[in-house]
Amino acid sequence: MHYDKSPAAFFDTLEEMPNPFKSQITTLPHLIEGAPADALQDYQYASEFIYSYRGSPDTFSTYRREIEHFLHWCWIVAKKSVNQILREDIENYVEFAKQPPATWIGNKNVPRFLCKSGDRLPNKNWRPYVSKGGEYALSQAATQSLFSVLSSYFNFLIQESYIAANPISQIRQKSKFLRKHQSQGKIRRLSPLQWEYVAEAAEILAKQDPIRHERTLFIMNALYAMYLRISELVETSRWLPQMGHFQPDQEGNWWFVTVGKGNKEREISVSDAMLTALKRYRSSRGLSPLPSPGESNPLIHKTRGRGGITSTRQIRGIVQTCFDLAAAKMRKEGFVEDSDRLAAATVHWLRHTGISDDVKHRPREHVRDDAGHGSSAITDRYIDVERTERHASARSKLIK
Repeated sequence: MHYDKSPAAFFDTLEEMPNPFKSQITTLPHLIEGAPADALQDYQYASEFIYSYRGSPDTFSTYRREIEHFLHWCWIVAKKSVNQILREDIENYVEFAKQPPATWIGNKNVPRFLCKSGDRLPNKNWRPYVSKGGEYALSQAATQSLFSVLSSYFNFLIQESYIAANPISQIRQKSKFLRKHQSQGKIRRLSPLQWEYVAEAAEILAKQDPIRHERTLFIMNALYAMYLRISELVETSRWLPQMGHFQPDQEGNWWFVTVGKGNKEREISVSDAMLTALKRYRSSRGLSPLPSPGESNPLIHKTRGRGGITSTRQIRGIVQTCFDLAAAKMRKEGFVEDSDRLAAATVHWLRHTGISDDVKHRPREHVRDDAGHGSSAITDRYIDVERTERHASARSKLIK
């Protein structure tokens, strides 16, 4: 079946989404025509479920995406309300998610809504699915996310007495959708050459326009050198990243305190190079070389207005600028394949790159704690020296 028109975004950004617990949804004019009978209730419950995760920007975005995709399918494809969904519907949905209509797939991330005359209106260029180059493919990680989020969603609806059973738990053979791996999948990260070009791009920007791009350079350094998640750089209701979160201990060693995934606070050891980067950034802002105890200046300041950045989208845009400049220069200088691979990179690759580079020469327990990994097994995924050696030892094997 073909769908000529892509659906509009159903849910706004974390900053703009109204509190559904305070304002009941009474009409759905901005969604779709011919929505099922209980669509209003579907939307109300979905909004409450997604809004419940506002304490973690990354989790909020993931849950919003999965629930939005599912509602699009329920209303437009299956033409059913959520309370009519059965086990076999879920299997049909997964098959749909593997190959959504071409008209539903964009080639880049764009804002969901745009402000026009004070109103938030759906962006006509927004698409539910995004594929940066090549055909769209639902990865195993994305499939796992789909099952996990929808299962939580259905359990929530059971507690709200909206549905009687969880159709996800009724699927006996999820194995046909989810493969088991003998070893962990490859970590997505930049190669040393790609990181060299990306870091150089940030430095060139800072030199050309220091007022605007010294901040860019600091962001790139922090994401790589301290393995920060993008959500750890922006201000949220849960955490306000400040200069005072860089703190020395009694031995004069510097640490950065942050609150990350799962609302867990952790200390990250700050290298001499990162401390130098901090001094440079502070100097560009007219501050003293190092922060004083309890200093409340925002870590990542707005270039216009007061306070710190509150939008992860803005950080993504800053990083993407560096990726694009680096890719263009790599292509110009003959590294076409590396340039093409860089086109698929995301902000999170910088965290992966920093961890992967450090785990080669730092004790894995130290990297584990700085990265905020729950166990060393997660950190072990970044150790691929053995993988290289494994292939080298196999290269000269003979068949005859």
